[in-house]
Amino acid sequence: MSLKGTFSVVIVNYNTPKLVGNCVRSVLDLSIADKEDIVVVDNSSTDNSFSYLRETLPAGVRLVRTSINRGFAAGVNFGMVGCLRELVLVLNPDTYFVDASLENAVTLLRSQTDVGLVGLDLMYPDGERQFSARRFYSVLDIVGRRSPLGRLEAFRRRIDNHMMREAWGAGLPFEADWVLGTGFIVRRSLFGELGGMDEHFFLYMEDVDFCARIWQAGYRVLCVPGARLTHEHQRASAAGFLSKAGRRHMNSLWRFSRKYRVPLFTPPGVQGLMRGAKARTSSVSVPVAIVRPTATEQPQTVE
Repeated sequence: MSLKGTFSVVIVNYNTPKLVGNCVRSVLDLSIADKEDIVVVDNSSTDNSFSYLRETLPAGVRLVRTSINRGFAAGVNFGMVGCLRELVLVLNPDTYFVDASLENAVTLLRSQTDVGLVGLDLMYPDGERQFSARRFYSVLDIVGRRSPLGRLEAFRRRIDNHMMREAWGAGLPFEADWVLGTGFIVRRSLFGELGGMDEHFFLYMEDVDFCARIWQAGYRVLCVPGARLTHEHQRASAAGFLSKAGRRHMNSLWRFSRKYRVPLFTPPGVQGLMRGAKARTSSVSVPVAIVRPTATEQPQTVE
């Protein structure tokens, strides 16, 4: 079954042009989207990404670049402006498809209109599941995930609960507090209604915040076992608190805790998190109707 005409696709690149090419090829080879429905955002890369992608991407794929790197959320927001389909597939560049199992997710979104976002079934290249669904954090969940204490048995059980490992067993779609932003499908109209992703999160936690605002808007977040996306995962945020990635992750966690309720012991769930949430704000206005670029349109630099 061809999924062409179903999705717009947004891929945000920063210094990983060959991975982007692999991701785009998988989307095209499996007829997941048309070339003109793919938007690649070069997020002000410091290498030769833009020129490499301009020369190697198939004609018709829209390549744009930002004048400054404002983070992943800003890159997605920028790319979303080039989308026309009602369903938008947001992908990390280090992902690729090996089959067209997205059909299950599409069927769910078409039949359940209160589902705003669907997380995909992330797989490592060796076929092991990454467990892409999560519960909202308590302080102890953060400690267990970001410190050596996570090796203790009591914390391992808590981490398993946080990562919702048991929810995948039945092989059926299930509700998740939030899902990893590595690969997900969102309704374009809802994305516009929410004002896009919060650009105050430069990197990390923007996916948690986005899912929280989807729940807050009255929609559900689901994961679909079997809607497979391969992820060549490198967990930079686990490099330690004092590393650049670790400091950036902790800064995003602090910002998230300023915006939402993060209890000490018990995960708050959707309702508990929302009771402590501040009024929703957006950093960008995302249009939901634009003119499609032609297949011959040159990549453009946007300030």
